[in-house]
Amino acid sequence: MTISRLTAAIAVSLASVSAAASFASAQGTQNTQTSIVGFTSANAQHQRELEAKTATLASPANADSLSRELSKEPHMAGTPAQARTRDIFARELRKYGIDPEVRTYSIYMPHPTSVHLYRVSPDAAELSLSEGTIAEDTTSFSYPQLLTFNGYGAAGDATGEVVYVNYGLIEDYATLDSLGISVKGKIVVARYGRSYRGIKAREAEKHGAAALIIYSDPADDGFTRGDVYPEGPMRPWTGVQRGSVFNDNGDPTTPDYASVPGAKRIPLDQTNLPRIPVIPASYKNAAELLRDVRGGGELPRGWQGGLPFRYHVGPGPVRARVVVTTDAQTHPYKDIWDVLGTIRGSEYPDQLVIIGGHRDAWGPGAADNISGTVSILETARTIGDLVKQGYRPKRTIVFASWDAEEWGLMGSTEFVEQDSARLFKDGTAYINFDEVTTGPDLGASGSPSLRPFFRDVTKVVASPTGKGSVYDAWRISDRIKSDTAQPVIGDPGGGSDFAGFYNHLGIPIADWGFGGPMGVYHSAFDSYHWMSKFGDPGYKYHATMGVMGAVAITRLADADIIPYDYVEYARAMRGLTATAARNIAEKHWTNVSLGALDSSITVMETAASKFNETRDAALARGVSAASRKQANELLMQVERVFVRAGGLPVSKREWFRNVIYAADNDNGYANIGLPSINEAVKAGDEALSVREIADLSQRFIKAAGLLDSAARSLRTQ
Repeated sequence: MTISRLTAAIAVSLASVSAAASFASAQGTQNTQTSIVGFTSANAQHQRELEAKTATLASPANADSLSRELSKEPHMAGTPAQARTRDIFARELRKYGIDPEVRTYSIYMPHPTSVHLYRVSPDAAELSLSEGTIAEDTTSFSYPQLLTFNGYGAAGDATGEVVYVNYGLIEDYATLDSLGISVKGKIVVARYGRSYRGIKAREAEKHGAAALIIYSDPADDGFTRGDVYPEGPMRPWTGVQRGSVFNDNGDPTTPDYASVPGAKRIPLDQTNLPRIPVIPASYKNAAELLRDVRGGGELPRGWQGGLPFRYHVGPGPVRARVVVTTDAQTHPYKDIWDVLGTIRGSEYPDQLVIIGGHRDAWGPGAADNISGTVSILETARTIGDLVKQGYRPKRTIVFASWDAEEWGLMGSTEFVEQDSARLFKDGTAYINFDEVTTGPDLGASGSPSLRPFFRDVTKVVASPTGKGSVYDAWRISDRIKSDTAQPVIGDPGGGSDFAGFYNHLGIPIADWGFGGPMGVYHSAFDSYHWMSKFGDPGYKYHATMGVMGAVAITRLADADIIPYDYVEYARAMRGLTATAARNIAEKHWTNVSLGALDSSITVMETAASKFNETRDAALARGVSAASRKQANELLMQVERVFVRAGGLPVSKREWFRNVIYAADNDNGYANIGLPSINEAVKAGDEALSVREIADLSQRFIKAAGLLDSAARSLRTQ
């Protein structure tokens, strides 16, 4: 070790000690509060003592070391480098006293063997797709960078006139249609943003494009947003966003069931895989294609990007060529590996509390998602140390590292499909850590039933700023001034590993992380150097995520009564019905009413309020083990009521079985609330809308009945 490295190591070690002391001090203040929702007073005190210990175990130095090791090189799913991260995760679990289980799935996942992009005319040239190197970022030149490609884009050789299609959204193609511009047989160029890239691929193919090029415009994450890497955190001229363009979840050839040995594979022509080449580009290369495009009349409003010239739609006179080859004919299936670590529960061993995140990446992946992987390992290390000190969780805890999330939530989906019966019955909660430390500002989303629980967790963990709790810092970053207002927690969207648990099985989920300016997403520059310089210098936010994970997991595992809040859930539903009401009003339908649905939500809210009162009273006076067990089993079925076989009929998405939230079929990342109703309304199907409202109304009544039964079980001793 050189002197400079020794000095840095000492500084990190001292920071670790200081951070741990800060965490302990903040929790000591919070420990004056003895009540915790779902706990008896005695068990709440034990939980506070446990949480005080978790604070002292926080280690920014350990997080720093793991981040460096795991993001050492690009580690795309299905490669030897990804097998290396599998082994590191398993090794760490063993160090913590947790036996790892590795599950292998064989996934249809062709890798590219070559990718080329040409400007054919005028001034013919092959454009360099390499992101290049940065002298101070050794990762950028120590290992070969991945080819510049979009996962599941088709192999092919396409040449045509260039047409600029803005973000490539449904409404953008409608604008082109209104201008009389066709993209049939053309090379379309779309900028990233506003929707999932798979939707862009779907729409380009639907409108007859020969190939799609997706680039990161500087107006969205480049120099107009801030200084570019390495001077700042934003995307440089040569930076590229890779990513999948597959619109479903899990192995394309094994829909709704796991890709285990002997699994039946459907023919490729029955899958939703793209049929045209799709590749990503830097804004440097996009400029070479778009600079000389002309035609299309006046540029539609909002279509001008951040490159230093006036944009035009085309088509032409620029012509481009895209050439992609893959190993689809020689080696289409790749092994992926989920790594699971389990601590068996002492009282409710069948009930599962799961914390997970993916570890595959499109580059070194220090942010996406080594940050989540390290934070899960820090959670596991902390709880593992507590176990060594005699701690035993009441429910079973599972630490999960998913593979191939970047290709379409592969690892988590295959796990959910393989274990669906067990998870549907006994899945208590799933916590997702994905890209969790790219800045100082906390953001969160998840099931409304877990939102009060999550707020409570943030109140007992110290902020890395050293000023109060995470909750205090959250209020400041969200600019909350009213004493009664609370920071916003978003609805479950799409695009991460919670989907299988929530959208498919109805298991309550929470998803949170710290964010900030980040322009190296899915690029070769998502590196340890970027993270250390911009994302989380000192790795205090990684350590804080570990503490928050440990507090949340132990509370969920040890609560006498699982701390769901169905009062907040019901109230969140009112916001969703308001949106549905506006959509219905736009149709001017006279036979479609949300009255029954509103009434059923009121019934659920009333039942939830009474349950909360009964729960708190029972925990205060004491409640038998049998009553607790019965109440918890009933509570775990409340959100399963909103899961139905057949899923969403309008969008023909059988896998999306939860009728409360789903990923928007026309966006991918955003969510759509009450999708069974709103998709029927959007489709203009009045009769189906009436049936869907009636169906959902009955589900809320059934959920209320489960809450009533849970309350009765606690009143009967």
